[in-house]
Amino acid sequence: MNDRAAISIKSSAQRRVRDASVNLAHGGGGRAMRDLIEDVFVSTFDNPTLAALEDQAVFALAGLAAHGDRLAFTTDSYVVDPLFFPGGDIGTLAVSGTVNDLAVCGATPLYLSCAVVIEEGFSVDLLRSVAASMQRVALEAGVAIVTGDTKVVERGCADKLFINTAGIGVVRRDVAISACHARPGDVVIVNGYLGDHGAAILVARQQLALDADIESDCCPLNGLIAAMLDACTQIHCLRDATRGGVATVLNEFAQSSNVTIRLDEAALPLREQVKGACEILGLDPLYLANEGKLVAVVPADTADRVLAAMRAHPAGREAATIGTVERSEAEASGLVVMQTVFGGQRIVDMLVGEQLPRIC
Repeated sequence: MNDRAAISIKSSAQRRVRDASVNLAHGGGGRAMRDLIEDVFVSTFDNPTLAALEDQAVFALAGLAAHGDRLAFTTDSYVVDPLFFPGGDIGTLAVSGTVNDLAVCGATPLYLSCAVVIEEGFSVDLLRSVAASMQRVALEAGVAIVTGDTKVVERGCADKLFINTAGIGVVRRDVAISACHARPGDVVIVNGYLGDHGAAILVARQQLALDADIESDCCPLNGLIAAMLDACTQIHCLRDATRGGVATVLNEFAQSSNVTIRLDEAALPLREQVKGACEILGLDPLYLANEGKLVAVVPADTADRVLAAMRAHPAGREAATIGTVERSEAEASGLVVMQTVFGGQRIVDMLVGEQLPRIC
């Protein structure tokens, strides 16, 4: 996409690529590559910055400064298997994941890059479908995909399609969110049902037969987070619970802030299908990946206000309080403890290894 080529932008209705699948010529830097870039990406991500087809995207500093006083920058790579799953695909993941990584620090996401590594033989129509998903989510999140790169590797040197997205956003002036800001007395909130993405991937891999469908929760969360910050600018900790799930995020908060986080098992929002799947396979839903769920730590006196703002947003209708922050005893520093439904308690440790491979 940012390869050195000055090409005219044509209507998306005029397809330049007639091949059914991607071949090595599409990564060779010549006409075939230009046609693939123009046909699949430029026409789909249609915006003036990308249309310039320079080796970089250029922005006015004044335009960025209008959103805040600090720049946020992130990058992530997506290698999910399968590429298409209930509730989304690798393109949905790529844009949502990068938007959310920016939003959880209090940034307004603005611009994304998209770099793709395509295996020889991959369907051009599937590539168009992934690009369309990326643009749909980008429009929903209010961001523009403005630069990128395309590589094609020989058959067997990659698994169909890998995507890297990087993002730039600007942090609001009145916000200071960090994993080290949790304080005793704070309240832990999530924005809805946990583990849906991990369970959806299981279904898509046909590793589990369920009577009811489970869809990934993959979605951009910047609108929800903006509503939360409008209700309370003093959110202490905020992170999206992707690989490693809620348990990993909470352990990071507890260790960085040197506090104990106590969870209430009965308060965890879990679908019956997800609980059933975890019981059958011996998985803990607290470690299942999510792609549209966040964990927030807020002062107790603002919790009701934040919850109300979350529940008024489509991405937070099932928001719930799941725990509290306590002062750590010397021997219990940085722990996450679960109060079980049976009246006991157990330590919720950091995930060791992986529950599911190629989850995002």
